[in-house]
Amino acid sequence: MRLLIFGLGYTAKHVAAWAEPHGWAVEATGRDGTLDFADGDAVRFALDGTDAVLSSVPPDRQSGADPVLAAYGADLARFGGWTGYLSSTGVYGDAGGAWVDESAPTGTGRRSARSEADEAWLNMGARVFRLPGIYGPGRSALDRVREGRANRIDIPGQVFSRVHVEDIADGVVRALREDAPPGAYNLSDDLPCPQNDVIEEACRLLNAEPPPLQTLEEADLSPMARGFYAENRRVANLKAKRVLGWQPRYPTYREGLVACLRVDIAAGDPSRLADRGLG
Repeated sequence: MRLLIFGLGYTAKHVAAWAEPHGWAVEATGRDGTLDFADGDAVRFALDGTDAVLSSVPPDRQSGADPVLAAYGADLARFGGWTGYLSSTGVYGDAGGAWVDESAPTGTGRRSARSEADEAWLNMGARVFRLPGIYGPGRSALDRVREGRANRIDIPGQVFSRVHVEDIADGVVRALREDAPPGAYNLSDDLPCPQNDVIEEACRLLNAEPPPLQTLEEADLSPMARGFYAENRRVANLKAKRVLGWQPRYPTYREGLVACLRVDIAAGDPSRLADRGLG
């Protein structure tokens, strides 16, 4: 079985690593991939010989168009195999902290281009995986604390959902293996919570002093980072559990951060595990 991935970024690389042990030969465009996205003949040849296609390519920041659909939409419309798309729970917009599931309306938030791409892939019969804040080894609150980039913002009632990158990979591969029905699937952990809780736990694990609590104005965040705090919602994951048989191995940020720290320490001094009670 062959899987063609458009956009071999951080998350897609984990999907590929999970798919290969299950018998999938992976070909990909993008970073360290084997295909040049702009080489239409090579991409179409790969499409002709593959069983499944997964796109992790976001909409273009300038035009708002989905690059994969813009270049290969007609080819994908004729493709008879499994298709998947890594989307964002940002399509739900602001819910005022309420729970959202796959039946919630989309297209009302700041990510209109993502919502349009999400809808386009759904209309093509894809499995659309809506993802909240993604973290994992090398991209977690631990790294932000170490690098002095962590913030604690005082916004009462603000919550976020998140998911460990390995749980995303597991969900996508389950959908591949079981040929899950087309449609949207939220892949999110079980504990939406304030971002401050995650930063404070990362500081505890690293024996670091938490950053000062600031207002949004005092934090002087970039426009993109400020947008992160403009929406407030809790993402429900029951459909993925029910249909895919998926259960996050990291149901909260606590287990996920410990797993990230284990990876970090294993790459350096494994003996430090015992120092933090992780051995």
